[in-house]
Amino acid sequence: MAAIIGLRDGVSTGAGLNGGFYSPAKEKASNRGVYNSRSPFLLRRIRQLLGVGKFNLFLLLCFFVTLLFIGFRIDSFMGWNPHYSSSVSSPSRGGYTVLINTWKRNSLLKQAVGHYASCSGTDALRVIWSESDPPSKSLKDYLKHIVQSKSQTAHKPNFKFDLNEEDNLNNRFKPIKDLRTDAIFSVDDDVIIPCTTLDMAFTVWQSAPSTMVGFVPRMHWIDIKKDGVAHYKYGGWWSVWWMGTYSMVLSKAAFFHRKYLDLYTYTMPSSIRDYVTRERNCEDIAMSLLVANATGAPPVWVKGKIYEIGSSGISSLKGHSNRRNTCLNDFVSLYGTMPLVSTNLKAVDARHEWSW
Repeated sequence: MAAIIGLRDGVSTGAGLNGGFYSPAKEKASNRGVYNSRSPFLLRRIRQLLGVGKFNLFLLLCFFVTLLFIGFRIDSFMGWNPHYSSSVSSPSRGGYTVLINTWKRNSLLKQAVGHYASCSGTDALRVIWSESDPPSKSLKDYLKHIVQSKSQTAHKPNFKFDLNEEDNLNNRFKPIKDLRTDAIFSVDDDVIIPCTTLDMAFTVWQSAPSTMVGFVPRMHWIDIKKDGVAHYKYGGWWSVWWMGTYSMVLSKAAFFHRKYLDLYTYTMPSSIRDYVTRERNCEDIAMSLLVANATGAPPVWVKGKIYEIGSSGISSLKGHSNRRNTCLNDFVSLYGTMPLVSTNLKAVDARHEWSW
């Protein structure tokens, strides 16, 4: 009995590990450093000063500080930094024309022009002006100066107003004769896309130049089907988020080929343009249907930050969803078919993702 007690207490039998009995588990722990007396001097000293409980709290605090630091670094990397070097800097890769749609918001227009002039992929800036009075000389001079001063490249973007006699949403898709690029980036004056994100989307568009590539996805689905005729519903952002599917990217922030300006104006049924003129809405849905009808393919949604610098637009008005539903169904009836193609593809910049 004494021998058994001796073994359990590690007193008299065997030259065990650290003077006690031999334990494989204890030896493994020792090899891992749990029982190793050669732990770092600083940690041992802190443990002695703080005690076990406070030492564990200290380690936990260090862990959270490290996570916070990593979070700040990632946020800085992914955030809007208009002066961050842009990836589309080689003339051999081409560039894009930024087509800014504006209406009586000169302060927003100044911010938008200044930002997109700083993107090295910007070959030209065109402002779609649909006000009865032409832009003032002071505004034109100011914007020309901003373009020259904000541009980060030796090649300064070409800047020009495209004047229209009437306020019409179809104006944003009128053909432009002196374009130097195939790529058009259509954007509203209150939307800012960081240059690095914009250039990544341009790279995506280069891989599929016949489709639309943008940042604002929307969807459609069959609501009811009666007498063999389908009725569709227009789905906003929350529908896309919930379903994980989309079939449109809105032209408030999207790339498309300049050929669609001609197709929209000269080939698309004139009844659709008349509808847009009358309703003062849905030109973006019309463009999505046009591209889908021409390609038979879905658009591409690019994941990226969007900064809306203006107040709420027409999407916040009462009855907006119902008007969009009506537009969608009326356009489909004019086409005689539903051209939109649904997809769940999303383009992301892998450098900004946690996992590959």
